[in-house]
Amino acid sequence: MPKMTFHCHSERGEQPNNPVRFAICHLEKIMDIAQILTEHIKIDGVGDLISCVPDGFADAALPCFKFAKMSGKSPQQAAEELVLSFPKIPLVEKVEAVNGYLNFTFNPEFFSKEVLTEVLRSPSFGGSSIGKGKTICIDYSSVNIAKTFHIGHLGTTVIGNSLKNIFNFLGYKTVGINHLGDWGTQFGKLITAFKKWGNKRDVEKRGVDALQEIYVKFHAEEESNPALTEQAREWFAKIERGDKEALALFDWFKQVTMLEVEKIYSRLGVEFDYYQGESFYNDKMDGALQIAREKGIVVESDGAEIVSLDGYGMAPCLLVKADGATLYATRDIAAAIYRKTAFDFYKCLYVVAYQQNLHFKQFFKVLELMGFDWSTDLEHIAYGMVSLEEGPMSTRKGNYVKLCDLLDKAVGKALVIIEEKNPSLKDKKDIAEKIGVGAVVFSALCNARIKDNVFSFDKVLNFDGETCPYLQYTVARTNSVLEKAAECKAADFSSCKETAKLLNYFPQAVSEAAEKREPSVISKYLIDLARSYNKFYFDYRIQGDSARLMLTEAVGRVLKTGLALLGIACPEKM
Repeated sequence: MPKMTFHCHSERGEQPNNPVRFAICHLEKIMDIAQILTEHIKIDGVGDLISCVPDGFADAALPCFKFAKMSGKSPQQAAEELVLSFPKIPLVEKVEAVNGYLNFTFNPEFFSKEVLTEVLRSPSFGGSSIGKGKTICIDYSSVNIAKTFHIGHLGTTVIGNSLKNIFNFLGYKTVGINHLGDWGTQFGKLITAFKKWGNKRDVEKRGVDALQEIYVKFHAEEESNPALTEQAREWFAKIERGDKEALALFDWFKQVTMLEVEKIYSRLGVEFDYYQGESFYNDKMDGALQIAREKGIVVESDGAEIVSLDGYGMAPCLLVKADGATLYATRDIAAAIYRKTAFDFYKCLYVVAYQQNLHFKQFFKVLELMGFDWSTDLEHIAYGMVSLEEGPMSTRKGNYVKLCDLLDKAVGKALVIIEEKNPSLKDKKDIAEKIGVGAVVFSALCNARIKDNVFSFDKVLNFDGETCPYLQYTVARTNSVLEKAAECKAADFSSCKETAKLLNYFPQAVSEAAEKREPSVISKYLIDLARSYNKFYFDYRIQGDSARLMLTEAVGRVLKTGLALLGIACPEKM
């Protein structure tokens, strides 16, 4: 049976600017259209040409231009012949030939009942086992030890987490890796600063803030006291040699940092399978460098070791500095080799800002030149930057905002809105946490990931716009309707057709999000679904009609599933 992939077009075959696509291939009986057409046209893959029509002329259509050319007839003639030969089936109410297209109008009762039944009988509607037996490594978040977890980490953290959820939902085995920034001379500087001005109790009380203060002080003092630089080098050399005191302080800085960031990860609902920072690959770089040297791709340049990439339109990739120090590229090459050996990944994704585009192109190319054919399975999932609309905040450190402060402010604003709209609501603080945190997460996932994002509290906490609170409120509305459900005497499935179309598209939205590595596909789909249901809610009386209650339950389920894939919790009531 041919696979059916649906693309939107207008009645004249023109592409709309913002098509709302849906797949009708997820219901077994709906496959009848493709099967029948295959039998009549005798061409494999005819189902791939069937498309939905978003402007209301029909529910699906087949362009007949290709077949007309083969038969020497006009597209309209070819379509008219197919109309005459197309048999009656329960799904199709009407078949028409319009401007060279074979247009199908679905029976609203049959179609809606089939869709709603399928959604409600499947606990994981939208998921699949397509990824069974395949492992996808996802490198995301990658916080720096002894540095603040700031707003700039929001994109990588929530995009990576959402992709992990989406691939799990499709049956893949995922390996979430937090590639910690835990190596470099800055740790020698931090130890020097702590030994001179640090206070253990203060660090234990204030965490990373206290460490950053003394680190900033080090840089200010270093300008007038070069001896500090030498001391920092000595302390980092001690870390490299395994000095007990140096390692104890180094490990303590890690513990202080992770204690703090784990609280934020907990609030965001983000988890990792491994924390494998740069230091993890220290003993693995020599092997990687040896392979590169044996392949003859490493050349010396002013005492440093590089791989020339002139033939590929890129600057050379520096692997070893003149003083023998390795770089990010060296560690990333070693990490990729380790991950392939350890996890035998199908794909390895790196969720890192677009500023690092060149870095990833370089080290991917070096791995290819080293002879690793799996280098084509490495992907840089680039994303844009996030900034604040309102400018500096009181919690600002340098030119960034602490993510925990951003979450706190969003939750605080959500609580104020709840107090205004529903002061008698129980568990207000817990609900405000879900609304506020969800709003922040959704703000990073609602648009194409490559776009820069200006964060606005007023916009993301709007209950009427294209926001997370709007979606959460719609779920709460479905819960309320179902809670009040009484005895049903009617079942009008025909009124459910338009929203049922969108429900039926959910599996394709999930697949498309995975294929494009783009969570915003799901975000935009959920907004469309919520809008459709809310219009339905105001247009029809739901109580007393079993079909409309089925639709309400199905919409609630799909919205909650979709939000969960984005990493967003959903309050039962609002």
